[in-house]
Amino acid sequence: MVRVCSIAYMLNLERLRTLDALARHGSVSGAADGLHVTTSAVSQQMSKLEREVGQRLLARNGRGVRLTDAGRLLADHAARILSQVELAQSDIEAQRGEVVGEVRLAAFPTAARGLFPAALTTLRADHPELKLRTTELEPEAGIRAVLRGDVDLAVVLDWSNKRLPVPGGLTKAELLDDAPDIAMPVGHPLADRAEVGLEDFADDDWVSWPEGEFCHDWLMFTLRSKGIEPRIAHLAGEHHTQLALIAAGFGVCVAPRLGRGPVPEGLRLVPVRQTMRRHVHAVWRTDADRRPSIRAAVSALRAAGRALHEPAPAGGPDRSGGRADLP
Repeated sequence: MVRVCSIAYMLNLERLRTLDALARHGSVSGAADGLHVTTSAVSQQMSKLEREVGQRLLARNGRGVRLTDAGRLLADHAARILSQVELAQSDIEAQRGEVVGEVRLAAFPTAARGLFPAALTTLRADHPELKLRTTELEPEAGIRAVLRGDVDLAVVLDWSNKRLPVPGGLTKAELLDDAPDIAMPVGHPLADRAEVGLEDFADDDWVSWPEGEFCHDWLMFTLRSKGIEPRIAHLAGEHHTQLALIAAGFGVCVAPRLGRGPVPEGLRLVPVRQTMRRHVHAVWRTDADRRPSIRAAVSALRAAGRALHEPAPAGGPDRSGGRADLP
C-alpha cells in the first residue's frame, strides 16, 4: 500500500504535463509559453519531479537543456498518460453534456479577425461558464499547436489547388469557403474588368505574404503552374499592409474576403474568374472529439461564417461559400 501511494504521488499530472511540454517544445521557455506559466514555474516543477523519481531528467545542453535517457522514457509515458486523461475528460464532459471548462482557440489572422468576434460573442452568451482563450497562428503552426496540446482547436486554411496536410490523430471540419479577389491600383489597365485571372498579371510586381508561410508558397506554386515566374517585390504578413502598398501603386496582390475590413482608397478589387477558393477548416485532436465545448466552438465558428455569406448590401462584395455538417 505504501508503494502504491508513493507511485501515485510521484506521477503528479501537472509535473508530467510540464515534462511533456519540455519534450515537445525542446526548451524551458517554449514549455513555459505553451503552458502559459513562467520559466521559473517550469524549473520548479521539474526539480520536484526529479526528486520524486530519484533520477536526473534534464541535463545542460549549452545554454539550454535536454532530456536525459530517463527523461525521455518518462516523457513517453507522460504523453500516453495525458492522452488518456484527455480522453477521460472528453467522456466525462460528453456524459454530463454541459459546455463548461476551458477551450483554447487559434486561427490565422484573417480568420481571427473575421470569425472570432462573432463566434466568441455567441459562445459567451450561450455558455457563460465556458472560459475562452484565443491566439493567432498561421495554419501549419496551428496544426502543430493542436498536436502538442497547446490549443484545443485551430482554424486553418488551404486552397482548392493546394491542400494543407492534416496529420493522423486530428479531426477536421469545414467552416466556410472564401473567394479571393485581385487588388490593384485604380489606374491599372485591368481595373475596369469584371473578372481577371492570375495569368493576366504575369508582368506585374506582386505583394505577397512572408516567405515560408502557406499562402506565399501557394501563390508561388499557382503562378509557376501557369508558366509565370512571379516578381515578388514586397512581403507583408498583414492584409491591411498589403492593400496599403497596392493603393500606393506598388504592385498587385491576392486579397481574400474573410476578415478584409475597410478597403483603402486608390485600389480596385476584381474577382478571380477561376473557381479558386480558400477552404477554411477547424481541426482538433480526435481524442477530444466528444467534448461538448469543442462541438459548441465549431458550431459558433460555422454560424459566424454563415453570417458572412448573407447577401451583402448594395455595392458590397459577394461572399458565397459552403459548409459541411459536423462529423
